[in-house]
Amino acid sequence: MSTQTRAIRSALITGAGTGIGRATALELARRGWSLTLIGQTRETLERTAAEIAEVGGPAAACAPADVTRPDDVVRAFDAAQEHAGRVDLLFNNAGAFGPQARIDELSDDDWQQVLDVNVTGAVLCAREAFRRMRAQTPQGGRIINNGSVSAHRPRPRSAAYTITKHAVTGVTRSVALDGRSYGITATQIDIGNAATELLHGIDAGDGALQPDGTRRVEPTFDVAHAARLIADVADLPHEVAVHELVVTATGMPFDGRG
Repeated sequence: MSTQTRAIRSALITGAGTGIGRATALELARRGWSLTLIGQTRETLERTAAEIAEVGGPAAACAPADVTRPDDVVRAFDAAQEHAGRVDLLFNNAGAFGPQARIDELSDDDWQQVLDVNVTGAVLCAREAFRRMRAQTPQGGRIINNGSVSAHRPRPRSAAYTITKHAVTGVTRSVALDGRSYGITATQIDIGNAATELLHGIDAGDGALQPDGTRRVEPTFDVAHAARLIADVADLPHEVAVHELVVTATGMPFDGRG
């Protein structure tokens, strides 16, 4: 690993108060990253920051923000630059599943909420990260977008989530292409059945709805394994680009589930 990469390790994590965001924050902190934690609730961010202190990581900054609001996003990135001096990594993690519904059952409000968080939020954060990474010296950085296996295969009655996660793939590929000249790489990690609160919302551990109308208890895996994989990508030198990763619980329905 390059000396430069080791010397400059500043990251922002959205949705850092719970789930994959929290687990990734703790893993990056163990590896010496300076972190700015972004989320809607200061209380959950401060709990993550306290856990970072317990594992001996550098003091983390908390930046409560709504990622769907441009001004909030800019303020959060300002806080990160004040805290660490630059932006080397964005883990674009905040997301919402929304209602379990077919497309004809989606209300306007439910659709807009999922679209705002999963797509607009991802775009606003990637846009601001790109701007900062392009302008800083040395130029460059890494953006990791949390997609989903739903960006490849839908679950039944998950129209809003599936459609928006396909859109995240567009964000990732556009950033990867446009970032080439500036040393900015983009990765999408598509995770299936990490044990999080979002997964509990679709009852995967108790009996998730299958395409044939039955319900099936699906295997899950500890979110810490996903966090280590994300941190491994983050730790790579800038001359290495990782475009897409898919990681699932062994034995979960994926190929052919749709």
